[in-house]
Amino acid sequence: LADHTHAIYQGICRFDAATEYDKALVYRNAELPFVIRDDPVVLPTVERWNQPDYLTNMLGHERLYKTDLSSTNQLLFYNNNGAKKSVLEGDWEAPTREVMMSYPDWLAKANTPNGSELQPDKPHWYFKLDGKSQSRRDSYLFDELPFFNPTDPKLYMVDPPADGRGEINCRFGMAGTTAQNHFDASRNFLAVLGGQRRYILSHPDQCGNLELHPMGHPSARHSMVDWSNPDLEKFPQFKQAKSSEVVLQAGDVLYLPTNWFHFIVSLDTSWQCNARSGVTQETMGYIRDCGFGAVAPRPIRELLLGKKR
Repeated sequence: LADHTHAIYQGICRFDAATEYDKALVYRNAELPFVIRDDPVVLPTVERWNQPDYLTNMLGHERLYKTDLSSTNQLLFYNNNGAKKSVLEGDWEAPTREVMMSYPDWLAKANTPNGSELQPDKPHWYFKLDGKSQSRRDSYLFDELPFFNPTDPKLYMVDPPADGRGEINCRFGMAGTTAQNHFDASRNFLAVLGGQRRYILSHPDQCGNLELHPMGHPSARHSMVDWSNPDLEKFPQFKQAKSSEVVLQAGDVLYLPTNWFHFIVSLDTSWQCNARSGVTQETMGYIRDCGFGAVAPRPIRELLLGKKR
């Protein structure tokens, strides 16, 4: 992974907010992925969050937050609800466990002076913030990231809920942390607010080549392949997969249309926040044909199954 930090690869279109905002809107309306950078509504958050002690003061010295702990640098989502024993291989174990941690404790682990502690075979912690617009406790994220406000839709909120409810999810990664390739059945804007992250993206038509855990598996819709060291004998179809990549830096915002696959690498200590806003049907057929007709919450699942919303 370290080999990718010496250069910035841009495999999709990147637009400057000051001069190419209209182009970004065209891409968004065409449901194509793109990156927009240096947006004046995003940069103030980047500036604040990169000031010494700002996040510590905002999040508190002792308040505990949900954090995913993995025994390696690889983080894989799972959900046991509805899992079927028939699709589990051997003695399946949860790939991560959730712990409670303060932000200063997480930051100390992320900034460990001993680089050997950040090797792929060492434990990695993935710090999480989840804010709901109707929650007094967590609504501060909407003050910090006003561009994700569902009551003021512009570029980043395509189809916000009619009731004005919204959610922001922030993820803080240690250097070398990877998030396994997967798709989300909704539109997604992801803003990198500190550090650098590498994204490997695939169109939904690549679903059959990405060797996903099947429906009924706790990690359904995620790839079974170790992308750091793919076993092409075990997963021969993976050789046919087509992808593009992009490296996001602080102030970059990535648009992912519905069902686009993404594999994420934290190139250094980094943090991003994302918000989802509605779904589209253009690529549902690829996902349905790939065996995922009931992976999402009910309104999205009905779209996957071809039912009316």
